[in-house]
Amino acid sequence: MAKTLSVACVQMTSTPDIQENLEAVSVLIRKAAEQGARFIVTPENTCHMRKSSELKLESTPRQDDHPGVPFFSDLAKELGVTLLIGSMAVRVDGDKLLNRSFVFAPDGSLVDAYDKIHLFEVQLSTGEAHREADVFKAGERAVTIPLENDFTAGLSICYDLRFAYLYRALAKAGANILCVPAAFTVPTGQAHWETLLRARAIETGCYVLAAAQVGEHEGGRKTYGHSMIIAPWGEKIAEIADGVGIVQATLEIEKIEKARGAINALNHDREFKTG
Repeated sequence: MAKTLSVACVQMTSTPDIQENLEAVSVLIRKAAEQGARFIVTPENTCHMRKSSELKLESTPRQDDHPGVPFFSDLAKELGVTLLIGSMAVRVDGDKLLNRSFVFAPDGSLVDAYDKIHLFEVQLSTGEAHREADVFKAGERAVTIPLENDFTAGLSICYDLRFAYLYRALAKAGANILCVPAAFTVPTGQAHWETLLRARAIETGCYVLAAAQVGEHEGGRKTYGHSMIIAPWGEKIAEIADGVGIVQATLEIEKIEKARGAINALNHDREFKTG
């Protein structure tokens, strides 16, 4: 029997209010589960989005006090699904945060967490600027999560997408699904989002699940949306462009094997010198 996995990506518009966002995203997660999804991914900043780093720092609790942790643990257990919360900010060391993904198993247990390694820094021609390192600490560990039917998810968050070596390392560590929860700006999303997602799939022979923030947030910040699922050969197989909602697909181990069998680039690394 062919090995498959039903998956879903959630697209949402996070507000400054944590509890409001938990309730809003739970409606979408329930919908995905009702439609058969066994592995569900939410965007970066599922907990809340703030217009400034200072407000983000002020409004973020420690993990032990974060309402999202027991909330999503209970929801995963109730629905019997594996739930990847793309990221929730958690406070550490007093004046610093971590941008952390959480993976909850169908029994509600916290399987693992991933802290965003590459911190976003951009100065756009529009005047929009973001510098995560002002309040966030960078993660130091790549994470893979075993799923059903021989699928394994490799975790990343948003700006990580621009660093191909991370995804190659995840694939070499056994990942055949790459998860990219994100909150891309509109200008960078229009220019690079789909191109980068498809490139990561092609380079590794992995499925890519990209769950995104969409719309306007506190302070007028706008995110690009376009949550999508990419197949191992690089073709887009599902997408929701604008608005809140979900996108779903059934993944097939056979398609991973076929893509990697045709171009087995993961086994063709060579050492070389520069300069």
